[in-house]
Amino acid sequence: MYAVIETGSKQYKVKIGSTIFIEKLEAENSSKVEFNKVLLLAGEGDPIIGMPYVENAKVVGTLIETAKDDKVIIYKFKRKTGYRRKNGHRQLLSQVKIETIEAGSISEVKETSKIGIPAEVAAK
Repeated sequence: MYAVIETGSKQYKVKIGSTIFIEKLEAENSSKVEFNKVLLLAGEGDPIIGMPYVENAKVVGTLIETAKDDKVIIYKFKRKTGYRRKNGHRQLLSQVKIETIEAGSISEVKETSKIGIPAEVAAK
């Protein structure tokens, strides 16, 4: 089973046991972190697609550490004018290990249509 979650305005495909690097989270090391913005759940059977998010679904992980990423060099240059600027940036990242993917209620999954869209919306 895997899920697509949204955090830090980015989307990540996660599986149980996988480790991801995301933008810095305000949490302590080795604490539990919940991601409620689940866009898609897939695995056995048909996928469940959220509009925009899957209701009652969440992904739980453990924050391993927060560290800085490699330095990215930004160099600006304009010819014939002597304009040169060199700048660098190191993004703060959090390393999270995914523990569980919770799909919510079973009745909600049964009410979805074949492609994962709720029956009321598919009927329109």
